[in-house]
Amino acid sequence: MSMKPLEHDRRYGELDQVMRAYLGQPADDTPERRSRALDAYLRHTWHTCPWAIAEAERQLREYSSNPPGRIRQRLGEFYGIPDTGIVESEIGDWLMMLADHLKKSIEEGDVPETSSPQTHWEWHARFPETAQLLGGWFSQDIVDEFPDHDAAVADYAATTDPHVVARLVGELHELLALPLDEGDYALAAADFGMEVGPPQPFSYGAWFQSVAATLARG
Repeated sequence: MSMKPLEHDRRYGELDQVMRAYLGQPADDTPERRSRALDAYLRHTWHTCPWAIAEAERQLREYSSNPPGRIRQRLGEFYGIPDTGIVESEIGDWLMMLADHLKKSIEEGDVPETSSPQTHWEWHARFPETAQLLGGWFSQDIVDEFPDHDAAVADYAATTDPHVVARLVGELHELLALPLDEGDYALAAADFGMEVGPPQPFSYGAWFQSVAATLARG
């Protein structure tokens, strides 16, 4: 019997966020230096829910000290560490090292410098509704589902709670306020899952502005 969602979150929820930050990123932390992935996790979490860092540290230590045995694995009542390139015999020590870095960040106020998102995980964590719109409504299938970009945006607005739409408008304004150029916007759109370009004659930045204005008008 697999673990229920509440039990999973209590035991592994923040550990899972840390592990997700490593997907597609090298797990090249050392005792003296954090990896790019852990910096991304800390940069975002310090900004949004700093109390979660202490919980992540606790869960990392707990998992490292008490990895799931055969019975829990057979029952499915455990969290499976994703493949981060760390050999199985070294995972426990690696998790403990990450916990040490989180503890140091809390105790010494060692926080990564503010910047634009640097990893796939960080883009999605910081702009979840933007990723939902661009990845869900602007895949390669758009030409089969909608006559144009405006129709896709209209469908999003019609099928999404107004409070969520308002959150997306705020995210787009925040995105546009970052020191990004057109190349950065294109890379961000790809990270969000957008598989088509903006409609002519818009650049990515101009189209993001247009979408925000359209959705704000309702």
